[in-house]
Amino acid sequence: MHTPSEPDLRHHGDAEVRGAGAELTDLAVNVRAGTPPVWLREHIAASLDGLASYPDGRAARRAVAARHGLPEERVLLTAGAAEAFVLLARALRVRRPVVVHPQFTEPEAALRDAGHRVERVLLDEADGFRLDPRAVPGDADLVVVGNPTNPTSVLHPARDLARLARPGRTLVVDEAFMDAVPGEAESLASVTDLPGLVVLRSLTKTWGLAGLRIGYVLASPGTIARLERAQPLWPVSSPALAAAEACSAPPALAEAARAADRLAEDRTYLAAAVGQFEGVRVHGPAAGPFLLIRVRGAAAVRGRLRGLGFAVRRGDTFPGLGPDYLRLAVRDRATTDRFAEALGKALAEG
Repeated sequence: MHTPSEPDLRHHGDAEVRGAGAELTDLAVNVRAGTPPVWLREHIAASLDGLASYPDGRAARRAVAARHGLPEERVLLTAGAAEAFVLLARALRVRRPVVVHPQFTEPEAALRDAGHRVERVLLDEADGFRLDPRAVPGDADLVVVGNPTNPTSVLHPARDLARLARPGRTLVVDEAFMDAVPGEAESLASVTDLPGLVVLRSLTKTWGLAGLRIGYVLASPGTIARLERAQPLWPVSSPALAAAEACSAPPALAEAARAADRLAEDRTYLAAAVGQFEGVRVHGPAAGPFLLIRVRGAAAVRGRLRGLGFAVRRGDTFPGLGPDYLRLAVRDRATTDRFAEALGKALAEG
């Protein structure tokens, strides 16, 4: 249970668009609009002919490994990145786990559910929510950080993250949104010489597969083996495996790269559109498919936006943020124009 003074770690953006919220224009969930593409839906549908057979993840594992230039024994397919957080929390023996916030709250929730006492390193808004490796306790044996980070959209330099790696420590870098960064700048996915490095990836965001649940872990063979032993049998469905294989192929990677370039342009447009309003602060530079904004009375603004047809993500459930933050998913320019008009009205009503 969370208390009024403790953020609700189990609140996620999809809560904003459930029930009656399903009719709202969705700027709360960070899944790329217009996905999955037709070719991917058809590919997944074709896999349904094999549902009588147990899932065989070998081809998908090979495809993911090849996509990152890694041997197969460094890859573990999971039912979304969220499953990976649970596996890490349950399979690894750690004494002093530290989660760098603000960031996606599920890693801390999973650690707490597994009985761990979690410490937080809170990044400072005055520093642009940027990571200073010196802020992490030297004896922390598990460190979790997002890159680019949800909800701040900060992209931490790979060299700063690398400074956190050391023998005896597991360094978990959540790269769920990295394929939305042009060139995947600052990714550690293909790095094999940092001790204890674990990189998590998701296919949910770029490809619109939140309902399918598919992600993967990249780590040393020993860590992969420990996590795999903690998984149930056949943890990833055949349709999800088909998606993982297809989304790791060169044509899909080229499509994702084009989408990342468009997203960067649309994000700049969104930042300018909302930044024009007095009292709205846009945090940047942003690298993810979302923006963090600060506006006084954000809860009331969010409520008025709902009345005007738009759902946005509250920010007060993220440790290190407060009641004046909102997260906005990047959408196309026409949607942004409509949202900016609604935001203007919501602010004027305050």
